[in-house]
Amino acid sequence: MRRHTRLETSDHAGSIVEWNDTDGDPPAPPGCIEDLPGHRQLRKRQQAAAAQGIDIPFFRGHDGVASATTMVDGVECINFASYNYLDLSGDPRVSQAAKDAIDHYGTSASASRIVSGECAPHRRLERALADIYGVEDCLTFVSGHATNVSTIGSLFGRRDLVIHDELIHNSIIQGIRLSGAHRIAFPHNDWAALDALLSRIRHQYERVLVAIEGVYSMDGDIPDLPQMIAIKRRHGTFLMVDEAHSLGILGAGGLGLAEHYDVDPLEVDVWMGTLSKTLASCGGYIAGSSGLIEYLKYTTPGFIFSVGMSPPLAAAALAALEVMRAEPQRVQAIRERGRYFLEQARARGLATGTSQGHAVVPVIIGNSLHAMTLSNRLLERRINVQPILYPAVSEPSTRLRFFMHCRHSEEQIDHTLDAVVDELRRLPSTARA
Repeated sequence: MRRHTRLETSDHAGSIVEWNDTDGDPPAPPGCIEDLPGHRQLRKRQQAAAAQGIDIPFFRGHDGVASATTMVDGVECINFASYNYLDLSGDPRVSQAAKDAIDHYGTSASASRIVSGECAPHRRLERALADIYGVEDCLTFVSGHATNVSTIGSLFGRRDLVIHDELIHNSIIQGIRLSGAHRIAFPHNDWAALDALLSRIRHQYERVLVAIEGVYSMDGDIPDLPQMIAIKRRHGTFLMVDEAHSLGILGAGGLGLAEHYDVDPLEVDVWMGTLSKTLASCGGYIAGSSGLIEYLKYTTPGFIFSVGMSPPLAAAALAALEVMRAEPQRVQAIRERGRYFLEQARARGLATGTSQGHAVVPVIIGNSLHAMTLSNRLLERRINVQPILYPAVSEPSTRLRFFMHCRHSEEQIDHTLDAVVDELRRLPSTARA
């Protein structure tokens, strides 16, 4: 006898799965990836955009270096969609360092470093990064995302707690899941709420890690590091700072959150960063005590079972770091551009959330389809900026996210913001404050 059963299960996107079964037996596993609920939900979102004549604005073809301008499908555009904050990707000195490393070491480390993949650019880069932070040592990984996943996954376990800002990056969330530790989010940049929460629950866990970012990449604001350090001391926790978007941005010399607040970097247990933004390369790093780095070198699967970083990538990052330190005017320039963009956006009535102008400024739209429409219309006006859509952010927080570049001009910024205001007026509803 055949009967219809409606079984409801929610995937991460909240979709509902339905099927027919026979005699109540469970359905057979899906036969292909396209049958999975998550893929069906993705297709629904794509079809909703297509039904309204909206092109999906992702994976656009670029040609050449992504700088203050970029070539998109053969057309030069003002560019607000890259992390090349200090214009070091494409700098002749950085490119030459990579070329020299290729000539000397080839294009690959050819093995994990613990086996036979160690080469001089690895350790030179790690020593230079350790010096930046004033700590004992540093370890580089082939991926920024994998750096957080592997490090947190290795350091913590089921009897521990990782408590993090609610806007923390996905890589930290994935690392916590891998570790098996308990996970709690505290309200964004609310150190008082964190303090109160730890007062109530700290005693329930063996070890506790507090994880924050230097610059929050969706909003362009920063945490109160001195308060976070005080909380760490008061409750006996570890403190980790993800500096993916703050190295090269904060502090007079671009040395990050510690320099910005003029605090001792040794007060932070784990400094994390990426090489793909300011440092014009690819990969990630952990900086801290020699004991921390030694432990990670010998126990972290994402390091010991992965090929070492490509030598030209390590050499490029080191050269970029050296240029950044020798030319602090680049850091000053991007700070000025970020402030100017934020001030002018607010003067035009645009909703910029909690941004403080630290290289990232969102314009909140509050509707995913409208955000995609705006991105496409701005591209027609030779302005390249990407939308951030649900479920990456909540629907009321969907936005255009503008990344600053040290060579953006005030004229480019004014032209862009005027275009945003003009295109917002053409939508059925707007994100004007």
